[in-house]
Amino acid sequence: MYQGVVLGGTTLERKKRHLTIGNNVVMGTGAVALGAITIGDGARIGSGSVVVKSVLPGATVVGIPGWVVEDRHKPLMDLEHGKLPDPVAEATKDELRETRKKIERE
Repeated sequence: MYQGVVLGGTTLERKKRHLTIGNNVVMGTGAVALGAITIGDGARIGSGSVVVKSVLPGATVVGIPGWVVEDRHKPLMDLEHGKLPDPVAEATKDELRETRKKIERE
């Protein structure tokens, strides 16, 4: 959850007023979520967006009012640096493999 996020209730009645936020949710700067809604696991809310309806797991929501622009339906990748893919290393390995094949053919 980034700076300036607002999580608010929308009724004075004695019932559930505030939202429920799942795991691995990212809410951008200045996002607003109002009401007794649910933000599913792995959802992303864009900066400055206003969410007034429940968000499915893995969905990306932007705008005022918020609408879904992407629905990933899969958990977010663990962002530990040691586990991130390394495209440069993969390209280097591919080049090395090709070079070895050329040497073996000669």
